[in-house]
Parts: sequence; C-alpha cells; structure tokens
Amino acid sequence: MSFTSSARAPGRTGRGSRREPPPPLDAAALDALALSYVARFATSSGKLTDYLKRKLRERGWAEEAPADVPALVGRMAVRGYIDDAAYASAKGEGLRRRGYGARRIDSALDHAGIAAPLRAAARGSEGERRRAVLAFARRKRLWPYAGARCLDPATRRKHLAAFMRAGHGLDHARRVMDAPNLEELEEWADDHADDDDLD
Repeated sequence: MSFTSSARAPGRTGRGSRREPPPPLDAAALDALALSYVARFATSSGKLTDYLKRKLRERGWAEEAPADVPALVGRMAVRGYIDDAAYASAKGEGLRRRGYGARRIDSALDHAGIAAPLRAAARGSEGERRRAVLAFARRKRLWPYAGARCLDPATRRKHLAAFMRAGHGLDHARRVMDAPNLEELEEWADDHADDDDLD
C-alpha cells in the first residue's frame, strides 16, 4: 500500500482554518464594547478609554466622523457604570490591606487614569498608612513578625528596600524595623485611629 503526498489527515479539509477578521467598528458596536467591558470589570474612565482606543486600533472605524471616545466614556459615567472616585477608594483600600504604601497606590491609580485629587484621597490617612506598613511586614514575615529582629546591616538594607518598593515612606519603614516589639508598633499604628474615624 502506498501513500501519496497529497493525502490529508481525516477531518482536515483545508478550508476554514483562517477566521475572518471582525468588521470595523461603528458607533453602535463601540457602545456595545464599552457596555460589555464595564459589565465585566470594575474600572475607571482612564482604563475604559485605553480599552476602547485599543479596540479601534485593532479593528478600525467604519464611519466618516471620527469616533468620540471621550463622549462615550462620559455617557458611561453619567449612567453610573463607571465612578472614578469609588474605583480609586476601593483600589486604595485593597492595596493597603495587602500591605502596599501610598506611593504604590498613587502609581497604580495614575496608571488607571485617576485624577490627582482622587489619587491623593485614596492614599489613605496616616493611621491607614501605618496599618498598611504593618500588613506588609506581616505578609513578608519581616520584623516584628519574624522570630527575631534582623541586625545584619546587609539584610537590613534588603528589608528596607522591600518596604520602599512596596511604596512605604522611609520614616514608616525605619519605625517598624527599629521597634522593640509588636505591641509597641500596634500602639503606634492605633495612635491615629480616632482621626481616621473623623475622616
């Protein structure tokens, strides 16, 4: 029995292996994409804008008048589908719970297109930032959550760099690293609890 080079594997016809590219977008399709995106993700106006512009680059635009992405994003905000203040507040709180500091929060919100005043509010109060630096130490098992305080200078520099990369201020990082015990740090973190309640 011989086989020719033209034999094909069963079920392979050679047709339909390439999918047709989607058609260029029009106003209705762009609106549908925006609605689908905000339904799936908690997002900001900046992130929605970036998403829609990327889709326009990928698929093109079918209408004579240019796509008005800012107007579409504005309509999503008016409808209540996006809320930059709520997004910034939730994102800031989530990052603080994970132990990130004000600089990391500011960077994440800037990347999401959040305006400076909303970023400032989302960085948290002094008490919240103190609790965040302790959350980072706990998550990374650094002092005071380690078995003993680190006295080796090189290791201390590494730990300090980790705090700084997480967005914490130098004063907070040193305060944690130099504290005598956890109880003292918990008191320090709670010093501003009453002020937080007034915010």
